[in-house]
Amino acid sequence: MTKLYEHGTLAMLMDGMMDGTMTLADLMTHGDTGIGTLTGTNGELTILDGEVYHAKSDGEVVHITDLTVATPFSSVHFNEPTVMLAFDVVDAQSLTAHLGDHDLANVFSGIKLHGTFQHIHVRVAKEQSQPYPSLLDVAEGQAEFQARDITGTLVGYYAPEIFAGPTTAGWHIHFISDDKQFAGHVLDFYASQLKGSLQIFDDFVQHLPVDNQSFRKMKQNMNGLKENIAKSEGGHH
Repeated sequence: MTKLYEHGTLAMLMDGMMDGTMTLADLMTHGDTGIGTLTGTNGELTILDGEVYHAKSDGEVVHITDLTVATPFSSVHFNEPTVMLAFDVVDAQSLTAHLGDHDLANVFSGIKLHGTFQHIHVRVAKEQSQPYPSLLDVAEGQAEFQARDITGTLVGYYAPEIFAGPTTAGWHIHFISDDKQFAGHVLDFYASQLKGSLQIFDDFVQHLPVDNQSFRKMKQNMNGLKENIAKSEGGHH
């Protein structure tokens, strides 16, 4: 039995509910690998081998050791690969096709792929302050970075179409370089050779911040939610 644990929902961020509602310390009791963000959508988190790395919108990447900081939205799991993978040529557009033999359309799965990327394009959300805007507005002002011939790891998840709202339908992937100096939410990539693993999850655990009064009182706007999430996340096929 393998479990994907998600705190908060992407739909909450769409409506500006960006207060951190779970400490990283609590989050890490549910996994040693994952992705997320901090209060105010402050940057992009990549969790690898039980360590948390924070990509900031100025391009800096920080190793977070103070796990009392909080996240509004993160997904984690314990790295227990279902199958090992090796690809000769793969990019953001062909990832799903490369994994077609594994019949992922209706299941939650996770990838952890390592190699040298001839090109990678990432975004990093800028920190917002109250009153928080919608995630769509944040995406329009995001910082973007590109790198060539960089070695690192992709960490991310695939979610079935019916789960658009709680999370991103399709792929949601972060990248971190081996030297931990370059990281972010992946918009595009190209690599001539990648090796790693695929993990299929039996369980998807959705944890909600029920003790947070702003969350309890928020009115979720469902109009165009799926389309707006796709716009705000970008780059996944």
